[in-house]
Amino acid sequence: MPASGAVTRSTLRQQIADALRDEVLAGRLQPGREFTVKQIAEQYGVSATPVREALVDLCAQGLLDSDQHRGFRVHQYSVDDYRRMVEARMLVVDGIFRRHAPATPPAPEAERGIGVALVSVRRRGEAAARAARAGDLDVLIGYDIRYWRELGRLVAANEYLADFLHRLRVQAWVFSVPHLRSERDLLGWLWGGHVDLVDAIARGDAGAAVQVVRDYNAHSMEWADRLERRAG
Repeated sequence: MPASGAVTRSTLRQQIADALRDEVLAGRLQPGREFTVKQIAEQYGVSATPVREALVDLCAQGLLDSDQHRGFRVHQYSVDDYRRMVEARMLVVDGIFRRHAPATPPAPEAERGIGVALVSVRRRGEAAARAARAGDLDVLIGYDIRYWRELGRLVAANEYLADFLHRLRVQAWVFSVPHLRSERDLLGWLWGGHVDLVDAIARGDAGAAVQVVRDYNAHSMEWADRLERRAG
């Protein structure tokens, strides 16, 4: 019986953390927004313990800040923070593709396994690319995060690198969402090269995969420069 209770609490903790993360990513919980454990517990109709644990988890992920006397606050990233995220992503992803992407197409036996995994990733990439072309930010965020998480696990073959990249991806979206929602030229700043990247990997073309990623990072840095100029 105690084990069952522990599983229930752990599941509830994750559900609350996921729900709050989605609220932040959707922009409904804006950077700087403050709230308490009691407020969130009342909002979801649950006890304080799983809520407190969920909020601590989100603090560890860099999405919330904890204030001993005032509760919790949605973390506010700066343009410089975003640039450092892109730089970190650039270094890690570039290294992953250069080291792990096959220089030639995989052997038939391996190709079947890789191909099955890539089919799922490609479908998410297609959905993300469609959302980017349509300017549907909410749909894009969901598919983009899942696309990069699956692709990272497949290509890196290293759960620590994949988790690190996933965390960067979420943090970058947390920074980006409020700015993108106020963009006049939204379509011009939504990246949609997901399918090109998967296709390069499927061909075993590491050079093309690296170039897609580099172009994406350059696009991100250009957007950061635009934000900085606009703020100045």
